[in-house]
Amino acid sequence: MSTQGRPATVERALRAAPAHSVPETLAAALRHAFPRVSAVRLLVNDYHSRALLPVGPHRVVPVSGPAAEPVDGLAGPAPEPIRIQGTAPGRAFVSRRRVEDTDDDGGTLLYVPVVARGERLGVLEIRADGALGDGDADDLAEVGEVLGTALKVAWRHTDRYERARRSQRLTLAAELQWQLLPGHACAGERFSLAGHLEPAYSIGGDNFDWSTEHDHLVLTVTNGSGTGIQAALLTSLTVGALRNARRSGADIGEQASLANDMVHVRYRGREFTETLVMRIDLADGLVHVIDAGSPRILRMRGTEVAGVPLEQQLPLGMFPDTEYRPQRFALEPGDRLVIVSDGVFSARTPRGEFGKQALEQATRRTRLQDAAEVPLTIINELIEHHENNDLADDAVVVCLDWN
Repeated sequence: MSTQGRPATVERALRAAPAHSVPETLAAALRHAFPRVSAVRLLVNDYHSRALLPVGPHRVVPVSGPAAEPVDGLAGPAPEPIRIQGTAPGRAFVSRRRVEDTDDDGGTLLYVPVVARGERLGVLEIRADGALGDGDADDLAEVGEVLGTALKVAWRHTDRYERARRSQRLTLAAELQWQLLPGHACAGERFSLAGHLEPAYSIGGDNFDWSTEHDHLVLTVTNGSGTGIQAALLTSLTVGALRNARRSGADIGEQASLANDMVHVRYRGREFTETLVMRIDLADGLVHVIDAGSPRILRMRGTEVAGVPLEQQLPLGMFPDTEYRPQRFALEPGDRLVIVSDGVFSARTPRGEFGKQALEQATRRTRLQDAAEVPLTIINELIEHHENNDLADDAVVVCLDWN
């Protein structure tokens, strides 16, 4: 992060900006620091990560029908989404590298990825009169990182950016589920991590969560039983219990046992959650894992893809006072883990089950991709298997690259 020059000037302006007005403050700061800049627009990715949506004037999302008029009184419809696949801003979003283009008037269009700690938040679209110098483009690329940090902080203090991601109203169950997610990606010196939940507007209880510390990473994938608000509440209880135990210093065996007891007290064994709890030691890549149900782990080492064999233990909440015993396996540099919920490997269509073979082939085809791209690539293959029809169940894919 720059501590001097134009990016630092922009950073100071963003720190002083109210959370809801970060885009307007950014635009004013860029026009002042870069005289050639004529227009600035912030694009955020939708819940499916298939389109970028402009953060335009404040607007509301209707229950049904076309988007409502902006609530601040400005005329005009809601901004049109931009497809990620096959567009210049989409390439910037996927690659996390700036992309330069020209407009019809001979000016410059620069698309800068907006990133915070490895998580892609969107793209900054910058229009400039004439050509930009290399120094300008480099500084504007650094502004994307500055903006990512500022936006990540501002996001929790206003609904504006969350609202901009929605092309339709979320169900209450979906609202609860999405608020549980830790983000889309996370990166450290030794690992790269990314996850995706599909679909966004119909919820069956799947979830992923992670937490990084100085010496280890904890990762969970949860598949709650039921659908709708019932599944969302069950998953919320499970994830909350796991986080509470983790933040109290419990190891993963204790985390699973305490979450199991909380779910059983509430549901008496009628409902349960199938959960995978992992701890990865950052010093040596040793993985401690509790397999309490259906989420599965595939490991790609070189071009070889195979499931990690684990002894399944009881799902969380089925019986009281259940003890959970961690198992172990080791990661080697270059390994990739792909963790999926049963909405992926057990998905059924008239063409048959997606299954182990299709999942292994999809994982193998991602070997040249960044970890952040892998979950959506596998989800897209799953959707193609469904012949682009809606999925019958939630699908979670998490990718971990061990560096």
